[in-house]
Amino acid sequence: MKKQIRILLNGANGKMGQAIARLISENPQKNLVVSATRSAAQTDIQNPFDIVVDFSTPIGAQEAFLLAKKHKKPFLTGTTNLPEVFLFQLQSEEKIPVFFAPNVSLSVYFFTELIKQACKMYKGYQKALHEIHHVHKKDAPSGTAKRIAAEMELPTEQVTYERIGETVGTHSATLTSNLDEITLTHKATNRDLFAASVLDIAAWLVKRPSGFYTMSDFAKFKLKEKQK
Repeated sequence: MKKQIRILLNGANGKMGQAIARLISENPQKNLVVSATRSAAQTDIQNPFDIVVDFSTPIGAQEAFLLAKKHKKPFLTGTTNLPEVFLFQLQSEEKIPVFFAPNVSLSVYFFTELIKQACKMYKGYQKALHEIHHVHKKDAPSGTAKRIAAEMELPTEQVTYERIGETVGTHSATLTSNLDEITLTHKATNRDLFAASVLDIAAWLVKRPSGFYTMSDFAKFKLKEKQK
């Protein structure tokens, strides 16, 4: 029997944290378990853990990273709007495995790659990006929108956005000429799309050597896995 991977879940009371915890309990075959949860008020963790998974706040993410470093455990975060200095710390990490992505969904990653290729194919077209998220989301544009805009070579200030109800996340890229218009849209209908991906990434990250990893690294692994 495979050894259980014990997760310290930082931000367990948030929407993503709750979804991750629920999926872990509903899928025991994945051999993942929430060993401990952490909030900014906690300074010590008694339960042993194998990886720190963070979906909290920029400050919470930095605290969780220091905890992972202290215990020499992998660190996975999908928290957005992180300070540039902290991002540089993550990217420069050499002592533990670190994973960061503003969007942890494989489908969103491949959607972004599709948009990137479309922009190359339709050179000269006017580019636009619009995103919609729930009213509780604090950053605007979202981290995902910023990532897509970067691949489109579209200035962030040109990204338009809306905050409507409990919308999980919709991103639409439009390429327009005088003769036609092309629109590519990704619509997440359930937050489990991201939570399920987190479980897969966590199981993968604990087996990686120290260093910095992104969705590109995980996507390459999944593609190779499918080819076997």
